[in-house]
Amino acid sequence: MSPLARPDPVDVSLSVNGTRHLLRLDPRRLLSDVLRHDLRLTGTHVGCEHGVCGACTVLVDGAPVRSCLLFAVSLEGAQVTTVEGCRSPEGGMGPVQQAFHECHALQCGFCTPGFVTTVTGYLAEHPHPTRAEAREAISGNLCRCTGYVNIVSAVERAAELLDRTGEPR
Repeated sequence: MSPLARPDPVDVSLSVNGTRHLLRLDPRRLLSDVLRHDLRLTGTHVGCEHGVCGACTVLVDGAPVRSCLLFAVSLEGAQVTTVEGCRSPEGGMGPVQQAFHECHALQCGFCTPGFVTTVTGYLAEHPHPTRAEAREAISGNLCRCTGYVNIVSAVERAAELLDRTGEPR
């Protein structure tokens, strides 16, 4: 193969927000590009494209990952959850999204999808965080508008809402 030749596409099967997708992808295609451009799930935002800001965070098999750093072909058989998949089973806001709304934890909203998926993944493993633990949980996500006081309050509120709804974490 010539060094300038395009690599052969690779077949990949993955589940995104509970829907199975069979995709034929360039081996270098990033998960963020597959989600936004191929699957039209534009809730995942791309900020720094270096894995620093956290705006592109999605859950892969329940763990937060930076979708701008991950080749989609590495996710054969994986379960991917985007911010669209964090909604309630009835289609409205899910508990974490509701908490962000109630606590005024967003301003422009660009970073919010990454926070929502990060918090969703964190609360699944840590259902009753302290305020300090909540602050640490979101320390890998950047917000340039609001500061973090209301976001930390939203993490605590989301934990309360999840306790009340009994939704799986």
